[in-house]
Amino acid sequence: MGYLYLSMAILAEVIGTTALQASQGFTRVGPSVVVVVGYGLAFYLLSHVLRYIPMGVTYAIWAGAGIVLIGVAGAVIYKQIPDLPAVIGMGLIVAGVAVINLFSKTVSH
Repeated sequence: MGYLYLSMAILAEVIGTTALQASQGFTRVGPSVVVVVGYGLAFYLLSHVLRYIPMGVTYAIWAGAGIVLIGVAGAVIYKQIPDLPAVIGMGLIVAGVAVINLFSKTVSH
């Protein structure tokens, strides 16, 4: 159940962050509301995740997945294409999250 909540929290955070760009500094009401609702929902769900998954592991997955998904959203929606060093860096973050999930004894499988 923890990973389901975490996936939903990450998705809500990615939606909120993507809308943050569209809010143009909170000068546009619609995207600003999406930011507040997205972040609110993300943190609500995150509070439930912590019942199942240790905080450090939760945050590593949250940050890693969020970085990659925001990178993809920025490229697709805003045409902000990352350069090779950015892609390599994101790949290393994903590798780190994979190592935690596959080999760490702090992750309950």
